[in-house]
Amino acid sequence: MLNFRNDYSAGAHPAVMEALCRTNLELTPGYGTDSYCREAADLIRSLCGAPEAAVHFFTGGTQVNKTALAAFLRPYEAVIAPASAHICVHESGAIEQDGHKVLHLPAPDGKLTPEAVRGAVSAHSGEHMVLPRLVYVSNTTELGTVYSRAELEALRAVCGELDLYLYCDGARLGCAIEAGGAGFADYAALCDAFTIGGTKNGLLFGEALVIANPALQPCFRHCMKQQGAILAKGRLLGVQFAAILDGGLYLSLAAHSNALARRLTKGLRALGIPLLVDSPSNQVFPLLPDGVVERLAAHAAFEIQQLSGDGRTCVRFVTGWSTTEAEVDALLALLE
Repeated sequence: MLNFRNDYSAGAHPAVMEALCRTNLELTPGYGTDSYCREAADLIRSLCGAPEAAVHFFTGGTQVNKTALAAFLRPYEAVIAPASAHICVHESGAIEQDGHKVLHLPAPDGKLTPEAVRGAVSAHSGEHMVLPRLVYVSNTTELGTVYSRAELEALRAVCGELDLYLYCDGARLGCAIEAGGAGFADYAALCDAFTIGGTKNGLLFGEALVIANPALQPCFRHCMKQQGAILAKGRLLGVQFAAILDGGLYLSLAAHSNALARRLTKGLRALGIPLLVDSPSNQVFPLLPDGVVERLAAHAAFEIQQLSGDGRTCVRFVTGWSTTEAEVDALLALLE
């Protein structure tokens, strides 16, 4: 069966597996205090042009989002996010579990605007309401769209104006960068903190958190420990990130994912199949007749995005670092 369900179904890129096997019998200090984690953190600081940034490694995206936002916010402070955001839909209320209200804003293309942020802040005033304090964005978004550098600069400006933190969930950051979005250094300059996702781009598991704002750095590992986020065998994260970042493999894998998605999009358009959004990254959202969806499910794995109510269903196809051209062509053949 073809698999376009997500971009983390495969294990790890061979270069990552080789690095893990090569270092397997080494005895290293625990909890991320080893030389491999230091090497990976230094690589990230260098890529970001941010020598003073704090870098921490996590096993997954929900874990890093939950830990970071719990650490950055006071009990009465809230998060502003697009309604389709991962923290709004796919984290089982993890942010709310720590006592922080998430303000869900409509965003048809998955992206927040400065005007929407201003509106959310102006709607919450006085001591009887939560205080918006952090703007959450993801790049790429959950709809595969990408914030440009100019759009991030505009959000940074409104956050500065309204005394808000800007946090970017980079679970698919490589795909955003390769789609023509901002670069590593831009995120370090514009965001108070952001993540570099590895789970969806060639690692077995792993997300790196970069905290650029010095005010958010002190005692962060205490917060990680409270959230169960410090891995005893932390070197497994350092080894993987060092392997994928050194030499540019991280971005080349993301470029491959995007290229296969473009091939799929081109084929869908040639077949006259409409798309929910114009996604330049590795997530594609075609609108298919319900009967086609039912028939396709016997041959390919994919996600249902939403029901349109007019006899069509929007599905999500995701390409990844291990996807092949032959698999894309086989999927298109099923839709002819």
